[in-house]
Amino acid sequence: MKSKIPLITIGLDLGDKKHALCVLNQDGEIIDERTITNHRESLRRLSQKYPGARIAFEVGSHSPWIKRFLSELGHEVFVANPRKLRAIYTSDRKSDKNDARMLAKIARMDPQLLHPVEHGSEEAQRDLLRVKLRDNLVRQRVDIISSVRFTLKSLGVALPSPNSACFAKRCRTLLAERDSALLDSIEPSLQVIDLMTQKIRELDRAVETLCEAKYPVTQRLRQIVGIGPITALSFVLTIEDPELFENPRDVGAYLGLVPKRDQSGGLDKQLRISKAGDAYLRSLLVGCAQYILGPFGPDTDLKRHGLMLAERGGGRGKRKAVVAIARKLAVLMLALWKSGRDYEPLRGAETARAA
Repeated sequence: MKSKIPLITIGLDLGDKKHALCVLNQDGEIIDERTITNHRESLRRLSQKYPGARIAFEVGSHSPWIKRFLSELGHEVFVANPRKLRAIYTSDRKSDKNDARMLAKIARMDPQLLHPVEHGSEEAQRDLLRVKLRDNLVRQRVDIISSVRFTLKSLGVALPSPNSACFAKRCRTLLAERDSALLDSIEPSLQVIDLMTQKIRELDRAVETLCEAKYPVTQRLRQIVGIGPITALSFVLTIEDPELFENPRDVGAYLGLVPKRDQSGGLDKQLRISKAGDAYLRSLLVGCAQYILGPFGPDTDLKRHGLMLAERGGGRGKRKAVVAIARKLAVLMLALWKSGRDYEPLRGAETARAA
C-alpha cells in the first residue's frame, strides 16, 4: 500500500507578530525549525521553499486568512481544533516551538487526529462581520446603560427600565425635572448611547438589505416564529453550503448542541452538550428557543414538544428543553433550506387530526 505520508510536513504555531514553525521530511526528521514574521511575504517565501507541503496549525484569529492564503498557493492545509489536542494543551513543556513540533508530527501521520476545522469563505466572513459588529455595539451599550443606572442609584435616583433604544431619552426627561446638574454630568454617556443606538439601527438596516438582496433563503428561514434576520443570516453564513450535511440532523452536532458521550462497557453516562462549533450562532439559537417556549411564543409543534420535555425533565427540565428546541431549530432550518419547502408550524397537529 502506498504511503500517505507527505514529502514535507510543516507545523505552525501562529502568533500575532511571529509564527514558530517545524518542518519534517517524509522520515519524520526535523529539517527546519525557526520563527517567521506574520506577513504574507514571509508565508510566501516559506511556500516557495517547500512547495506542496502539508501544513497544520491551530484555529485562531489569523487562521482563516492564513488557511485561504496557503491553500491558494497549492498546499494541503489543516486547521486543528485546540480543544481536541490534549497532547498540546496538557503538555508539561508547552512552548511555541514544542507546539509546532507536535502539530507537524500529528499532521504527518494522520491529520484527522487534529479534528480539523473548516473556515468559511472570505465573502461570508466579511458579510458576517456586520452581524458581529452589531452584537458588539449592543453589548457595549448595555454596559454603559448599566453604569449610568447604578451610578444614579447610588445617588438615590432610580431610573425606569425602558427599551435600551429609549433609555437616553427617558433618562433626560426624568433628570431634567429632578436634577439638571446631575443630567449635565451624565450627558456625555447619554450622547454615546445615542450614537450607539443610531449605529445599531444602521446595521439593522444593512442586515435586512443583505438578507433581501444577497441571501433570499433567509426569508424562508424567518417563517419560523422566533427566527429573525440576525439568526437567519448568521445561520446561512456559518453553514454556507447545506449540501455538506447529508442528514440535516448532523447540523446539531456541528453546532455543539448534542450531548458528549462517555460510554465504556455497561456504563453510558449522560453528559452536557459538546459546545463545539460556532458559539455565537449557538447562543442565537438558544435565545430563539427561549422565546418559543416563553409566554409570547405562539402555539407550534416546536413549543408543544419543548413544553412536554420540560414537564417530564425534572428540576433541569426547562434547561434541557431549551437546548433540545435549539437543536431542533437548527435541524428544521437546514431542512427548509435544502428542500425549499415552506414552514408548517402545526404539521404534527394537522397529521393527528387527519388520522
